[in-house]
Amino acid sequence: MLRNRKALFRRSALWLPILLLFFATFLYLYLVSPAGPGDLETEIYSTAMGSEEAAATFKFEFVPGFFKQSEADTNPDEFDNSKENFGIIERDFETDDAVTKDWPVWRRFHRYINHLNNQNRPLDIFYKVLYFGRHGEGYHNVAEAFYGTKAWDDYWSKLDGNGTMYWFDAHLTDVGKQQALAAHDFIEAQLNTTTHGMPAPESYYVSPLYRCLQTANLTWANLTLPDDKRFTPVIKELLREVLGEHTCDKRSTKASITAAFPDFIIEDGFSEEDLLWKADHRETHEEHDERTRELMTDIFSRNPNTFVSLTSHSGAIASHLRVFGHREFKLPTGGMIPVLVKATRIS
Repeated sequence: MLRNRKALFRRSALWLPILLLFFATFLYLYLVSPAGPGDLETEIYSTAMGSEEAAATFKFEFVPGFFKQSEADTNPDEFDNSKENFGIIERDFETDDAVTKDWPVWRRFHRYINHLNNQNRPLDIFYKVLYFGRHGEGYHNVAEAFYGTKAWDDYWSKLDGNGTMYWFDAHLTDVGKQQALAAHDFIEAQLNTTTHGMPAPESYYVSPLYRCLQTANLTWANLTLPDDKRFTPVIKELLREVLGEHTCDKRSTKASITAAFPDFIIEDGFSEEDLLWKADHRETHEEHDERTRELMTDIFSRNPNTFVSLTSHSGAIASHLRVFGHREFKLPTGGMIPVLVKATRIS
């Protein structure tokens, strides 16, 4: 009996330093490390999702019944976000109760989405609300309208400009800047917790093309946002417009982007030069949709946040809608559309 007790004591003595080391490491990561609790949460989420090397495969689909833009009887040409509460459908949710039933619909929707994500643990089904924004009018849009789409596609789009206008990695026109500021005012009203209560994005992604960087900055930078949801944009290469041939869709160098938008975060692996754009090949729908799936897989695998802003292009947004099985919904320059997306991990 005494021998057994001594053996047990020796085993305990061996385990005690290991346990103390584990506890000290946890305290450092959570309380001392510059990563902070938020990054630790993302790290835990990524671990649960699996390593980068063993990339997950997802089935993406939009969820109908929540936004008017998803409904067949909504006319995109006549729809006005500012008059339609960004399109959210006034309805009941299974999470409504005596306390919340009189809340604005956006607040009740937020509660319901949190419920959906919480009930689908372990991590195999995820719901995210994606706020897609199209850039404001750029000089390339003006040129296409002036020359006509056929002449633009056949000739003018392959040049950097016409001597009067310059549209390589096109910038916003004055009209485009005003459209982005109008989007800012619209979002400011939507975020008002008394009247609408739309949840602010928890993450912000932006195409690296100049017109999108300008639009995102003008739309989101000076909003009244909660401290934990400040505008911290991440530039994503795969969020770009249809690739190839059109010089307006060729991006600037990494150095010039950093110089113009020093507060924007550029994702890891972002090359100095544009390696995706080809002068002799215009990306097909199938190629673009594959790129979109890769982007969505990256976001759903790495980012635990539910409400996400993506500032991009008409072609990029159209590709996302195709991947989600959503109806076509064309946006004007400066336009926006929310989509509730369900992602099911299938491998």
